[in-house]
Amino acid sequence: MTTTNNFVFKALTIIAWLIFIGLCIEAGGLVVNCIFTIIKPEMVDRLYQKLDLTDMYARSQWAFFSMYSFILMIAFLKAGLFYRLAMLLTKIDLMKPFSDFTAGQILQISYYTFSIGLFSYVARQSAKTMQHHGFLTEKLNAFWEDAQAFILMAAVVYVIAQIFKRGLALQKENDLTV
Repeated sequence: MTTTNNFVFKALTIIAWLIFIGLCIEAGGLVVNCIFTIIKPEMVDRLYQKLDLTDMYARSQWAFFSMYSFILMIAFLKAGLFYRLAMLLTKIDLMKPFSDFTAGQILQISYYTFSIGLFSYVARQSAKTMQHHGFLTEKLNAFWEDAQAFILMAAVVYVIAQIFKRGLALQKENDLTV
């Protein structure tokens, strides 16, 4: 592997870890925001993202908890996705990339990506339904606006995982014949 490729790969690893840390901070901030909305609603405007759903909580706790559940689940899945990616980039052996670990991680990444897309789609449809019942959900759209992109990306990553699986089988077969 050339020095330029090695540098780019290390840079991508660092970027993946930084994104993971940022997503963990975002997920933690959303959990704190949710707790403060319930316990001390007057503090919400000073918190992370100023996601104020106190009106929704006062009107229907079921609606509040369902929307926040979607928000938190998507945030945790995104953090988990980038953790898997960072672990893959940290532990992959570029001299022998076709390994059980690599194939498994790529498959897990496709599952996480599909789950994010699926939860985002269901959350968006639920928010639209709640909007018909008079709830204000426009400020929540930023949390699930890219559902189709995640579903499409999951399909692409799944195909790559299957290619890696086949490459691993060929590599094992080649190792046995040599």
